[in-house]
Amino acid sequence: MKRSFNKECSISRAMDVVGDRWSILLLREAYYGTRRFDEFQYYLGVAPNILSARLKKFVDLGMMTRVPLPEHGGRYEYVLTKKGRDFFPTYLALKKWGDEWLAEPEGPQVVFKERSSGQQIEYPTLLSARGHPLELEDIEIVAGSGAVPFNRKRFGAQRPQAKVKPGRAGRVPRKSVADKDK
Repeated sequence: MKRSFNKECSISRAMDVVGDRWSILLLREAYYGTRRFDEFQYYLGVAPNILSARLKKFVDLGMMTRVPLPEHGGRYEYVLTKKGRDFFPTYLALKKWGDEWLAEPEGPQVVFKERSSGQQIEYPTLLSARGHPLELEDIEIVAGSGAVPFNRKRFGAQRPQAKVKPGRAGRVPRKSVADKDK
């Protein structure tokens, strides 16, 4: 049986946003403090058309905002929004994996330190509810509230029973727009 990919999958949607080399490297530079088009281009060595497309994508998706530079008419800075800043732990996890498995023997090129203490940031370990380190084998995968039928079946979840309102026996209520967001 042929299975098409699940476009509702959060990972699939995230990869649409950051799943190419230039997008993740552009975010890296934004986390390093880069804000101007010419600086992104200098540090990344990316063609202007590619950089322009990625910056536009991040602005359109609400991960960055374009702020006019008062001293230069028609020029902008690209500033991370809360949505863009919230990706930082994901970036750090990817960097940690690269540092551990792909860095040169001398170690990583860049490390992150806490400004107030000067201490290198320690990447958190996934912990169980009891505080023990988790391994992949310790994780149970279950269908979430937004699972498509394929994943409800795949991960053993049953479709929730609809509640019948008093006086309307046998009629299943429709979901309201507000219910769809839950």
